[in-house]
Amino acid sequence: MIIDNDRALTDAVLAVMQQTRDPRQREIMLSLVKNLHAFIRDVRLTEAEFRQAAATIAELGQRTTDTHNEVMLMAGSLGVSALVCLLNNGNNGIRETSQNLLGPFWRMHSPRTANGESIVRGPTEGAEMQVTFTVQDTEGRPIEGAEVDIWHSSPAGYYENQDSTQVPMNLRGKFTTNREGQIWFSSIKPAGYPIPTDGVVGRLLSAQARHPYRPAHVHALIFKDGFKTLTSQVYADDDPNLHTDVQFGVTRALVGKFVRQEAASPTPSASDPDGKPRQVPWYRLEHTFVMEPGTASLPRPPIK
Repeated sequence: MIIDNDRALTDAVLAVMQQTRDPRQREIMLSLVKNLHAFIRDVRLTEAEFRQAAATIAELGQRTTDTHNEVMLMAGSLGVSALVCLLNNGNNGIRETSQNLLGPFWRMHSPRTANGESIVRGPTEGAEMQVTFTVQDTEGRPIEGAEVDIWHSSPAGYYENQDSTQVPMNLRGKFTTNREGQIWFSSIKPAGYPIPTDGVVGRLLSAQARHPYRPAHVHALIFKDGFKTLTSQVYADDDPNLHTDVQFGVTRALVGKFVRQEAASPTPSASDPDGKPRQVPWYRLEHTFVMEPGTASLPRPPIK
């Protein structure tokens, strides 16, 4: 085909996209071309800017490894990950959802842990946290027998696979809900932490005068046949970055009340179960997750 002008170019590309055999892929490609061409016209993208954009996209791929995903980091920093999550859950965005970002640090095969036990598996300094999570269906009925994978950062802001001072699988555990749909365990209150800023995403944040921090949170991945697998995060309501999460992940439904406790307790500390009583202050967290009907499947682990 011979192109006469920029409008004819867009029409020609759209005509080729129409040949896509798969209906859903055809729908996506047509919309992509329409909106991408419209964006280029809107900002009047220069040749130099185009070359820089191509180099940046290539760098995103080059910086993605077995332990770091710069592409997903950028998707989160642009709000894309959160948008996809909200549009595909809560009855396609109509109601609140417990679904949230998986994050880059989920690991398979967390240690099986009984309700009431601690997920502190080695010396970890910090304020103790007593957690009770309830899992329900969309009608408010408890879900028994759901497998609940829990993980979170240390009070220093590191997951155990990032930190050589932590023992393997520290602050991780896999629980099973009881007849009331509940799990409960003790741990150490996590801290917020910065996302990596040594690549493309870091340059973007610097250009926008944005901080790189995520608010403190506890992850949960909940699996049960007959339900869509739930990946979620419960965010600390006392974190200073709650309203400015660099990954736009905080939703109203997932702000957890980390209730500070000032009274001492005779219960042994989670970090020293055979020794000292629980030290003050300590925190209590209770939260309810809602699972939607669907297909149970585990995501691909983002790290090895």
